[in-house]
Amino acid sequence: MNMAFKFRIYPNNEQLILINQTLGHTRFLWNKMLEDKNRHYETNKEHLYTLPSQYKDEYPFLRDVDSLALANVQQNLKRAYSSFFKGKSGFPEFKKKCNDYGYTTNNVNNNIAITSDGKYIKLPKLGLVKLVYHRNILNNMKLKNVTVSKSKTDKYYVSINCCYNHYIVDYNIKDTLGLDFSIAHFYVDSNGNKVSFPDDIIYDYKRLRILQRSLSRKYQKLTKEEKLQGKTQSNNFYKNVSRIAKMYEKITNKKNDFLHKLSNQIANDYDSVSVESLDLIKMSQDNKYYAKQLSRFGYKRFLTFLGYKLERLGKRLIYIDKWYASSKTCSVCSNINDKLKLNDRTYYCSHCGNNIDRDYNAAINIKHEGLKV
Repeated sequence: MNMAFKFRIYPNNEQLILINQTLGHTRFLWNKMLEDKNRHYETNKEHLYTLPSQYKDEYPFLRDVDSLALANVQQNLKRAYSSFFKGKSGFPEFKKKCNDYGYTTNNVNNNIAITSDGKYIKLPKLGLVKLVYHRNILNNMKLKNVTVSKSKTDKYYVSINCCYNHYIVDYNIKDTLGLDFSIAHFYVDSNGNKVSFPDDIIYDYKRLRILQRSLSRKYQKLTKEEKLQGKTQSNNFYKNVSRIAKMYEKITNKKNDFLHKLSNQIANDYDSVSVESLDLIKMSQDNKYYAKQLSRFGYKRFLTFLGYKLERLGKRLIYIDKWYASSKTCSVCSNINDKLKLNDRTYYCSHCGNNIDRDYNAAINIKHEGLKV
């Protein structure tokens, strides 16, 4: 089983230059290999096999950075093509300078190691880099590779990928939970609890909206002649860009903290969790308000966190068929109310007289359907 640990690092000036060079060179190699593959296929209608070593004579600056980082670019591009032809993802795209994609290097002959005091990490070409070691990596975990990344607020991180032997013992499912996604809240569970998104994150989104409006007012549309003359946006524009990046980072950290704690609590308390297999992309395309809320909440990310945490404990995340009428079915007598509309927030059963909150009723039905599975 694999497990990743993310730590912040504080490189010195020389290490900063080399990290930024490696990020730039790996991005350049990706774009160059992708361009050559596309051109070769258009000309010869066959796939081109490329290696990083083929480019080092023409572009000697590639020799200045870690060779394993360049080798991982080739492997990542190969996997991207494979995923595309299998229909799992879109066609590989060129990488932009404004985005940070990080670079990955492998552990070979202990060239990557954390010092015994936990204050530094040894990385290829960089040497010892100052590390904030806030979580312990267990002794039975073997370090496989490390990804070095840079945030838009100029913070540097390492993600350490480890593998270890973990024998999973399946639980006898006794206590289970049903979750129904709710636009008004975050979800409603089969116990009647309505979990809402934290108010401080909602407030941060409002502040972000104000900053984005301010940025749009500062933006100047430049002509080609002005760009050639070297004219750029104002200093206030770039200051506002920096503020927005910091606010995005703050929101992301708060949101991940909320999702991790919530999923961890559920995984520890229940033997299995049942959810609907919703097509969130289709929901966001049909309704602009849904798209905004779905992107803010990160419900799909929450299910990803919940899934691997349950699996690690030998428990199960059960997906119910999206066509199952969880909202229209009575949780008491299983009668189906076809007249229920989307704006009806209370479910009333004419057969048994059950009067219950619509989302709570759906969560109970999802729980029962999950137990059948």
